[in-house]
Amino acid sequence: MASGNPFQRRGLLFILSSPSGAGKSTIARMLLRQDDGIALSVSATTRPPRAGEVDGKDYHFVSNDKFDSMVANGEFLEWAHVFGYRYGTLDSEVRKSIEGGRDVLLDIDWQGTQQLKQVDPDIVRVFILPPSMQELERRLRSRGTDSDEVIASRMARASAEISHWAEYDYVLINNDADKCVSLTHSILKAERLKATRRVFLHDFVRGLIG
Repeated sequence: MASGNPFQRRGLLFILSSPSGAGKSTIARMLLRQDDGIALSVSATTRPPRAGEVDGKDYHFVSNDKFDSMVANGEFLEWAHVFGYRYGTLDSEVRKSIEGGRDVLLDIDWQGTQQLKQVDPDIVRVFILPPSMQELERRLRSRGTDSDEVIASRMARASAEISHWAEYDYVLINNDADKCVSLTHSILKAERLKATRRVFLHDFVRGLIG
């Protein structure tokens, strides 16, 4: 008799990356609404909160000194500098979820993705591309929150970020948010079925064939 549940599995780390304005945050929010089996990893950041953001829900907002202390104590799976601030993924929060079989969504850039791949090779990496650089700039300007100087900086960084697309497992073009989130969800569901992630599948198959 095979032991354990053949459907039980370790939670996976599901990474979404994109240049600012390509729609990554929108895709993430839509995915979280559609699938209650995945939770967003709440990063720590030295960036001050924006209007409407809630500490502990959107980010853990910390001082530079506190962030330094967290780095020194090894509290991050990865961390990076982004637009003058630091962002880090908390080791304790992520490991608690994946060891309990729940998937974790990480909204991080290519720097963090490279670090995380070294810590845990069993990750799923999805890169979201804009339809064009012109459309990306239009989306950034439509926010109405950034100066021309900031937008120019984001566009310059976008080119550098896009150059890392080939380091990802999946690459999607976000010219339609509903279609893009549907494809993202399909990737997540397929990755959950991989035999390597099914904890007791080996025992189950051995029980079937004797």
